[in-house]
Amino acid sequence: MHILFLSHYFPPEVNAPASRTFEHCRQWVKLGHRVTVITCAPNHPRGQVYPGYRNRLCARETIDGVEVIRLWTYITPNEGFIKRTLAYISYMVAATFFIPFMPKADVVVTTSPQFFNGLAGYLVSRLKRRPWVLEIRDLWPESILAVGAIRNRTIIRVLEWLEMFAYRRCDHLVPVTDAFRDYMLKKGIPDDKITVVKNGVDLAFYDAMGETTEHADLPASLAALDGKFVAAYVGTHGMAHHLETVLEAAETLREHPNIVFLLVGEGSEAAKLRDLRDARQLDNVVMTGQLDKAHMPAVWQLSDLSLVLLRKLDLFKTVIPSKIFESMAMKKPIIIGVQGESQAIVEAAKAGVAIEPENAAQLAETVLALANDTDRYHTLASNGRSYVSEHFNRERLAARLLSVLQAVAYPKNPRHLDRTYSE
Repeated sequence: MHILFLSHYFPPEVNAPASRTFEHCRQWVKLGHRVTVITCAPNHPRGQVYPGYRNRLCARETIDGVEVIRLWTYITPNEGFIKRTLAYISYMVAATFFIPFMPKADVVVTTSPQFFNGLAGYLVSRLKRRPWVLEIRDLWPESILAVGAIRNRTIIRVLEWLEMFAYRRCDHLVPVTDAFRDYMLKKGIPDDKITVVKNGVDLAFYDAMGETTEHADLPASLAALDGKFVAAYVGTHGMAHHLETVLEAAETLREHPNIVFLLVGEGSEAAKLRDLRDARQLDNVVMTGQLDKAHMPAVWQLSDLSLVLLRKLDLFKTVIPSKIFESMAMKKPIIIGVQGESQAIVEAAKAGVAIEPENAAQLAETVLALANDTDRYHTLASNGRSYVSEHFNRERLAARLLSVLQAVAYPKNPRHLDRTYSE
């Protein structure tokens, strides 16, 4: 089977959608399928094309057997609603215009957000006359409305109409959480049109990362963490995350020089957070910005705790940040400041401690407690690894999604269905 996958993000970018897409595609290739990914020049989050790449009209490469086609798009940093929207639309237009030059595929897959990447599946599938599977990793536009990024009622109504248009016109929906599925059912989407495939991890990749002892030259800020108890947040620094909570917790723990907070990543709030840190003279907060993938093994090995934080909004009770599974795979206990489905997973795994979102006092108290309780720390670490191995192995999840694609591509030919996945 030939799978055509549209994703705005793809390695060497290191964000969650890039990792999920690549790990699924790589597994499908291992199972004997052809996979072509249409993406753009890697540039997230700074809006700067990575070394070794150019923002060309069309460029091709192969990564672990996955055919990758990179198209020209308008490139901008991951900040500013209008510029980012223009970047997303430019990708949708580029993908649509390029499709006539692509070989025939059996199924078209798109992932959202970003939303216009997801919506591109409608145009591409119609041009290729092939079925369209839409993956939903976050509810959009609900997620941007919840943080107040858009307030114009006319724009909101247009976006909500486009959301329902995509849900109705796609051949199958693949949300990443049970809560997203419930949301779609309430919107009137038939149950048999929805299959939940949650996030997970490539355990072999994280095993290799954990065994790595030689690292690329470390930034001085990371090297200085050696010997400290490090509570790390790795990911987007955006409006949804309220990372001011970390700064407030760090201020509370000033008198504990062995405890350091590490923030790795970029985003629309990063500059403001740096200014706040500097204004408060928080020497126990290290902010590295976005790091190359070569540095990530060192980041995980230097980290003792993984912070998973979002704002205290009802919408975020429906999400499951992928870093939960990565943290478990690396045996890092989690402090989960996200209510709902995410908290339930961490508690079921007995892999961390739940705190109230945006509660800096609880965050500081929990970090200090785990820093001083070695036995509890190691128990949580071991529990997490065992749980993610049993329930969120990427190979099994990729097999489940593959069975969905095969059923959509060949609805009247059961011999094409993959039966290797079982809950």
